[in-house]
Amino acid sequence: MTSWMGGNTLWQLVRQSDALSTLILTILLGLSILCWAIFLFKVVVLRLKLRQLRIAHAELARVRSIDQLLALATVHAGTLPGYYISKVLIFLKVLLEAEERDPLGGLREHEWHMMQQHIEQSIVSVMEHEEAYTSILSTSAAASPLLGLLGTVWGLVHAFMSISEQQSADITTVAPGIAEALITTLAGLLVAIPALVMYNIVQQQIRAVESHMMELADHVSFVIQKMVKR
Repeated sequence: MTSWMGGNTLWQLVRQSDALSTLILTILLGLSILCWAIFLFKVVVLRLKLRQLRIAHAELARVRSIDQLLALATVHAGTLPGYYISKVLIFLKVLLEAEERDPLGGLREHEWHMMQQHIEQSIVSVMEHEEAYTSILSTSAAASPLLGLLGTVWGLVHAFMSISEQQSADITTVAPGIAEALITTLAGLLVAIPALVMYNIVQQQIRAVESHMMELADHVSFVIQKMVKR
């Protein structure tokens, strides 16, 4: 037993795994790399967008007209708030020009309702974009332990077959097979636990972005509402 414990490292156990166990370990390694890549990308991008939204929201508090709103969208071109405000203003212009009226004129009641729907739908569209790839994190967190368990069950089957072939159940016969089987469970947990933590962190960031977007939409809606003709 001492000889076995001293002569077999974790890497050696991986190398000794059969085809299915090696495949499972390779899949888990790929999922781990993918999860870390998505997490690091999302954290950097979401923090940048949160900073952009905070700056834009502070400036938006001083906006009282469509002209000022247009100027704000121009200043923040290339950012999330700039994109959102520009998208809303473009729809406003199309809405007003549809009936060949002055774009600086007022909105009728039915046009205002259409404007409200567009403002809300634009937020939904933005948030769907921010949610992209996060399902990979949650799926990895849920599926990795099951993949590890599959490898473990498969390895245990082989271990018991080895016992049957050698007609011996002593520890030197059983231990290597069981260790090889449990390595996939360990790998599954090493992927699942960080993936779950990553998913929760990213979701928290996304909810913060959504909250700031709602505040931005409320102020944009307030400015445009002044144009409504009763």
